[in-house]
Amino acid sequence: MKLSVDDGHDLPSLAVLAASADDSLPLISGEPEQHVLRTTYVDTADLVLARHGITLRRRVGGEGGGWYLQVPGGAPGPGEVRLPPGRAGSAVPDQMQRLVRARTGGRPLAAVARVTTGRTVHRVFDPTDREVLELVDDRVSARRILPVDGSGEAAGAEVTWREVTVRAPDGADERLAAVVGALGEGGPTEESTTSELARVLDLGTPAEQDGRPPRRSPARKPSTSNVVVAYLAGQLEQIRSQDLLVRLGAPGSVHRMRVATRRSRSALATFRAGFDPDVVEPLRDELRWLAGVLGEVRDAEVVSDRVSEALVAGSADTAIGPGPAETDARSAHAAARTAMLGALEGDRYDRVLDTLGALVAAPPTTERGHRPAGKALRRGIASEYADVRRLMKRARATAEPQERTRLLHDARKAAKRTRYAAELAGDVLGAEAVAFAAAMESMQEALGEYQDTVVLRAHLRERAEATTDPAAAFTYGRLHALEEVRAREAEGRLPSVWAAASRKRLRRWLR
Repeated sequence: MKLSVDDGHDLPSLAVLAASADDSLPLISGEPEQHVLRTTYVDTADLVLARHGITLRRRVGGEGGGWYLQVPGGAPGPGEVRLPPGRAGSAVPDQMQRLVRARTGGRPLAAVARVTTGRTVHRVFDPTDREVLELVDDRVSARRILPVDGSGEAAGAEVTWREVTVRAPDGADERLAAVVGALGEGGPTEESTTSELARVLDLGTPAEQDGRPPRRSPARKPSTSNVVVAYLAGQLEQIRSQDLLVRLGAPGSVHRMRVATRRSRSALATFRAGFDPDVVEPLRDELRWLAGVLGEVRDAEVVSDRVSEALVAGSADTAIGPGPAETDARSAHAAARTAMLGALEGDRYDRVLDTLGALVAAPPTTERGHRPAGKALRRGIASEYADVRRLMKRARATAEPQERTRLLHDARKAAKRTRYAAELAGDVLGAEAVAFAAAMESMQEALGEYQDTVVLRAHLRERAEATTDPAAAFTYGRLHALEEVRAREAEGRLPSVWAAASRKRLRRWLR
């Protein structure tokens, strides 16, 4: 727990505080340790990293010096990257610059704040020399670094404060709470939640990251291009926010980034008449490429998860065990992830972000794009929905299994485009568009459940044909049989889901 403490407050002995919380064991005070930490925070001139809750800093002195990159608080998965500190005055490491490229757009990084911390560390131990409590007393002096014309920099006004952090290395929360309570009784202390960079830059608390892209509200009486560009701005923000999380392997980040990429491409396809085709068509091709790169990893994730689920479902059969099936799935996922990270390091990916950003900043609209949004939005949604109806009708009519599978896959993609178009129009067309989007989402998910079995069965068949191990081949065959059952069940649910999603009352507003 971290507390803000008045600079003149005299802290009581940590051993005395610990004993008052738990006197069952005699405690021994260690020798206080003194350190001076010097930290330089780095950002763009307009503080784009700090405004999105990302901190990039170089620290020397004390334990654990180096370059640190931290993602917003509460982000799932690994939240920090650390590299050696390098020489004083050295540039930001290339690896760190690449990690934040989606946010900075390649703009220069420079010092924005310098912080000096005088740190005193107190520890107490039990008779077995096991550490039971640590108190870190920090007296901090910080200055914001301001750009000046020409070369060099200027320091802002000095900001000072004092913080005390109390830790219980053994996880003894009750002892920790008791010590913090005793500290509170002895002087004016309060819980500290503001980061040192936020104190220096006076930024406040960054917005919470919930995985959903922010929406830029279109104009009061928007044109079609206004609505589409507002939507694209939200998707671009989502891609940028997920980029670092994808690189760090945060759960769900690849899926969210892929969805934002697909949404962007879908919007530019459905409403392409509102924009210059010489700009939009190449961008759509590049977004398809990016979605494909991310899709390889996402599909491998799905296969790996489904193999694990299938192994559990078939565990009653003693011949089915993890063995090569799970190993192969994990290896395929690792290979796809390596390829994806390589693509994200390349210039092609940078150009996709830059081009999409330029389109959002200065939309290349046509005369049709300037027309009032309502009619064009309805027309675009109705056109996409017509594809869903046509494909579902053909799928029901065909008796050829492979053709039916292909048509259902195409219907899923059409349902997804219809859903995205309706979601895009929700702010303008209201609750009816939102309800229709939800109906299309249910259809998309039902078709997606079936398609997942198609992908996994193809993977299992491929692995069975490649292996020379009879036991492995048998396992692949049994897993394939389990997926066939799952496919029939998923296909059997489609008629009722489609009947609910295609009700006339859900789409009367499209006329």
